[in-house]
Amino acid sequence: MSKRNKLQKFTELLTFPNVYENFNPKEPQLHGLNGAPVSLKGEWCTKHFHNDNPIVVELACGRGEYTLGMGRISPNRNFIGVDIKGARIWKGAGIALEEELDNVAFLRTRIEQLHLFFEPGEISEIWITFPDPFLQKSKANRRLTAPRFLDTYKKLLRKDGLIHLKTDEPNLYEFTLETLQEYEGAQVLYHSDDIYSLEELPMPELEIKTYYERMHLAAQKTIKYIRFRLEQ
Repeated sequence: MSKRNKLQKFTELLTFPNVYENFNPKEPQLHGLNGAPVSLKGEWCTKHFHNDNPIVVELACGRGEYTLGMGRISPNRNFIGVDIKGARIWKGAGIALEEELDNVAFLRTRIEQLHLFFEPGEISEIWITFPDPFLQKSKANRRLTAPRFLDTYKKLLRKDGLIHLKTDEPNLYEFTLETLQEYEGAQVLYHSDDIYSLEELPMPELEIKTYYERMHLAAQKTIKYIRFRLEQ
């Protein structure tokens, strides 16, 4: 993508009423329509969605395909896709506006700063779909199921909140199961190392397939899934 196209998309993002951006991680501040500073922490439902439905967050959402898919399936839940790449969010946010998916929004920020924009207990569920597995051992703490991230999720999720991991990467799958086995209060509710070998998927959300998941399947990779909870 050319620099010009990226700049154009960044400019257009400022006109999207369903996108909120944290431009500078060193001076975190959320900005909404036309770049105006906004505060949504603890008030996503009242100020943006205008309802009291549960909030589901997808981390590293990319173009938002999974966030959009869940939004279509569950109109009575609110979905927020989180990613640091504005050019990616531009795609999903535009589709949400075209389809009038009022229960879908996007947040551009580093995942490490998620706690700055959500109150403890504000999130109902977290989805982690095909994240970068960071296969080098030296980068293990950057995996989105590493203990430092689990600490954040634990604070932001409501008491009975759920976390879902969907991945094609066996090393990340095993790493997550091992991490959860050692993490105090973690409870694995379900896991499968090949969900499409099952006679029936355990939940409709797993039927959503992103562009990259279809590529993984075409390459004959198996798709793995873990559902877990972190006791408060």
